[in-house]
Amino acid sequence: MKFETSPTFDSDVRRLKPEHAVEFRKVMREKFVPARDAVATYPAATWPTSLRVKSIRAAAGALEMTWPFASPDGRATFELVTVEDEMRVRWRRVGDHAVCKDP
Repeated sequence: MKFETSPTFDSDVRRLKPEHAVEFRKVMREKFVPARDAVATYPAATWPTSLRVKSIRAAAGALEMTWPFASPDGRATFELVTVEDEMRVRWRRVGDHAVCKDP
């Protein structure tokens, strides 16, 4: 599965504290990517509970995941989209809880 990023996500990534960026990449590599592959292969698969993936009520189709920064928790919003018959993850925002105000 491929990834896409929004301009807002790209801007958010540049503003992350270095240690938060490292943690985000680690969570992506160790938890999100394997779960994403499982969801793409088996639609009934579930996301790991440690990522706390849930729908965002204020943004149809958008999902939120959470993982621990030291404090506050890290958050990212994303959506699963289909482009040319291929499922992709489109990253929308990344940072702390504030990203959920404009997912």
